[in-house]
Formats: sequence, structure tokens, C-alpha cells
Amino acid sequence: MTTTPRGISKQGHYAGAVSRGVAFAADIGIAWLAFVAILGALSVLITLITGRSVHLNSIRWASIVGVCVWYPIYFAYQWALSGKTLGMALFGLRVVSAEGRPITTRQALARTLTLPISIAFFGLGLFGIVLRVDHRAWHDRIARTCVVYDWDARAARLRWLARQNELPSLRPPVPAED
Repeated sequence: MTTTPRGISKQGHYAGAVSRGVAFAADIGIAWLAFVAILGALSVLITLITGRSVHLNSIRWASIVGVCVWYPIYFAYQWALSGKTLGMALFGLRVVSAEGRPITTRQALARTLTLPISIAFFGLGLFGIVLRVDHRAWHDRIARTCVVYDWDARAARLRWLARQNELPSLRPPVPAED
């Protein structure tokens, strides 16, 4: 009997709510850290150029506008470039078209701009991830995309083979005959 490694058996299947949620939470954290780093670098740059110390928390409206601009750029750019964000890559997910092809830049932008619609109204647009067979939320349906598992099949196979070679060593030693 041959068994299929978990990474290979899931590859190409629709991603579930938990893996999508964890990847999205990771993306929010990564995007926030990147935003804070950009603000810090901008503050240092302004201080070096003008000689005046600038604290960006005193300009809250600029920070709010910055967040509203940064997050769409973070998601849209990565989806358009590779079909996955850093958080999605960490958890083996990829956005593809509803037909299974790589998404276009237009689909990446549509998905990014309609994501807030799925989250608005108490997250009602996200229920499709749990209730639908294809796990598509409103923003997925509007952009004609879906999220699938995308583990590297070759790497998953190599990990599985490595585990197979370790199993015999876990058996208790056979006592020597006298």
C-alpha cells in the first residue's frame, strides 16, 4: 500500500477557514511590522534632511492614511506578483483563478479592493469560506479567485522519504542471542 505525503495530498485542494485565517493574521502582523519599519526609516530620513526631530505619532492622520494606502499595496502587489503573500507562503496557500490558473493583476486588484467588503457587515462576506464547498468568500467570488493549498510537492515528498528512513531506527533494539 502506498501512502501519499500530507503536503502532496492537499496540494491543489481548496484551503479551509483555519489555514486561511492563520495566514491572514500572519500577513496583518508582517504588514504592520513593515509599516512600522517604513515609518521609522522615514522619521530618521526627515530628521537627517531637516535637522528637526519628527515623531510620526503626532501626525495621526498621516499614519491613518499611510495604513489605508500600505495594506492594499502589500496585498495587491504580492498577489499580482506570485499569487501569494508572505503569510500565505508560510502556510502553503496560493490564490488562483476560479479555473485554477495564475491570477491576473486585475484579479489581484479586484480581490484587494473587495476584501474590506467581505470583512464589513460583521464579517458576513467571510461565511462562504466555512459554508461553501469551494471555500470562497465574497471577495473571492467577485474577483473570480479561490485559495488552494500549494505545498511544494517535491519538498513534501523528500520530507516524507526522510521520515520513512527514520522510522526503523525508532524500533526497540533486538536483543543479541547468546
